[in-house]
Amino acid sequence: MKIAAAITVLAIAVAGTAAAQTAGDPVKGEKVFQRCKACHSAEKEGADKLGPNLWGVVGRKSASEDGFNYSPAMKAANKTWDAATLDVYLTKPAALVPGTRMAFPGIPSAQDRADVIAYLSGLK
Repeated sequence: MKIAAAITVLAIAVAGTAAAQTAGDPVKGEKVFQRCKACHSAEKEGADKLGPNLWGVVGRKSASEDGFNYSPAMKAANKTWDAATLDVYLTKPAALVPGTRMAFPGIPSAQDRADVIAYLSGLK
């Protein structure tokens, strides 16, 4: 019984440490987002660029920004841009949505992705 309790406490501690390591910092995320600004705006009244405006993207359905001409692949993707989906997409966009027009290769750093997602989450 004591061993099972110790294992449970250890598992909770390890999970908490892993979550803390991937917690995003929106201030750092805004700096990482500079890589994205060539193609995306992130202002409330921002215009679409080569890619859609990302203001309010977290929680939004894929290919749902009015007036933006999405690729057929993105239109068919049927994703909701929550933190988990954004993390997978930002790792390698073409892997999650094969045929996407987004040529960006991805953000290899898990911490950088978490920071960008934290930044985007605050844009409401």
